[in-house]
Amino acid sequence: MNKADLIDSVSDRLGHSKKDVTDIVDAFIHETKKAVAKGEKVAISGFGVFEAAARKARLGRNPRTGETVKIKATKLPKFRAGAEFKGIVSGAKKVTEPSKPAKKTAKKAAPKKAAAKKAAPKKAAAKKTAKKAVKKTTRR
Repeated sequence: MNKADLIDSVSDRLGHSKKDVTDIVDAFIHETKKAVAKGEKVAISGFGVFEAAARKARLGRNPRTGETVKIKATKLPKFRAGAEFKGIVSGAKKVTEPSKPAKKTAKKAAPKKAAAKKAAPKKAAAKKTAKKAVKKTTRR
């Protein structure tokens, strides 16, 4: 899967335009590169960690001439896979589809009314049990 395939897959799955998904993927890649270049870790829960690894200066050999060459110290990008990602690749875990984002609804007052209606029967039930307790104590 390449970047274009990833963008197609995500846009089909979420129902967003390819342009929007392309902007998001590009922004993610840009911010990850920028953070790792600064020396920061970018940790994505369940996926892995992007970080910079430092290599010390060392001596190497020129393969043509065989003479020793000094190699400067440098930083390289490094990726460590997370436990969940490792488990999926090894076959120990199954790939689970994350839930689709919930769509916003205009009616927010309806759940509040439903909650109020649910509370009313509890109060009525409490009153009935209190009345029964009073009747039982008065019969003796």
